Amino acid sequence: MPYRDLLLTISVPFLWGVGFVISKPAMEYFPPMLLNGLRWSITGIILCWWFPFPKEKIWHLLLISFIGCTIQYTLTFSGLNLIEASSAVLLVQSEVPFGVLIAMIFLKEKPKKINLIALLFAFCGLYILTGSPTLENKIEGVLLVLGGALTWSVGQVIAKPVSQTMNGIHLTAWLGILAGPQLILASYFYDGNSFNYIYSANLNSWLIVIYLGIMMNIVGYSTWYYVLGKYPVNKVISAHLLLPIIGVLTAIIFLGERPENQVFIGGAVVLISVAIILYNKE
Repeated sequence: MPYRDLLLTISVPFLWGVGFVISKPAMEYFPPMLLNGLRWSITGIILCWWFPFPKEKIWHLLLISFIGCTIQYTLTFSGLNLIEASSAVLLVQSEVPFGVLIAMIFLKEKPKKINLIALLFAFCGLYILTGSPTLENKIEGVLLVLGGALTWSVGQVIAKPVSQTMNGIHLTAWLGILAGPQLILASYFYDGNSFNYIYSANLNSWLIVIYLGIMMNIVGYSTWYYVLGKYPVNKVISAHLLLPIIGVLTAIIFLGERPENQVFIGGAVVLISVAIILYNKE
C-alpha cells in the first residue's frame, strides 16, 4: 500500500474513533436513531448538490443504506448508550474478524497467512485491552454493539462492488440522503416526537452532530470508500484495529474515563499488528 493510501486508511479510524466516543454525551439529548438520522441528513444535504442522482445504482444504495447505516447505527449506538464508551469502542473491533470472514465467504478473498497471524496477534492485544472496562450486568449493551459490528461488516461487503465503480464521496452523499430520513422516521415512531429532542438540545450536542455529519461521514466515509474500492476488504478493514487506541484516548480526554495500565499495553500490541497488515505488500 503506497504511503498516501496508508495515511488515508489510518485517518479513518482516527476520525471515527473520536466521533464514536463523543457521541455518548450527545445521546443525553438525542436518542441514538435521531442522532444518526440528523448526522446522515447533514451529510446528504451538504453533498448531494455536487453529485448526480445515481439512478442505475439506487436499489443497491438503498440496501447499503438500510443495512450498513440504518440498522447498523441503530444497534451500535443503542449499545453505546448502555455501556461505557471505552468498552464499546473495544467491542466494535469485532467488525474486523466479521469483515474478514464475510469477505472470505462472499467475495472469495483469501488473506495472506502473515495477515491472519497479525490479526490473531491484534486480538491478543484486544484481549489485554478488555481487562479494564467492566461489562458486568450489561449484556444487552454488549449484544447490541456486537450486532452492530456484524451488520456493519455485511454492509461493507455489499458496498465493495459499488465503491469500485462509484466515487467515494459520491457514494457517501447519496447514502446520507437515503439513510438520514430512514433513521429520523424510525426514531419518530420508536422514541416519540423528534421535534422535542431537537428543540431542547444544547449547543455542545449540536456541535457533536455537525462533527459526525462532516468529519466522521463526509471526510471519514468518503476516504473509507476510496480505499475500500482499491484494496481487499480483509486488508483495509484491519485498520479498524486502531479504533480502540483512538477511542480510549478520546474517552480519557473528553469523558474523564481512567483505564488501567493494561489498556496501554494492549494498545501497543494492536498498533504493531496493524502495521504488519498495512505494510504487507499484496
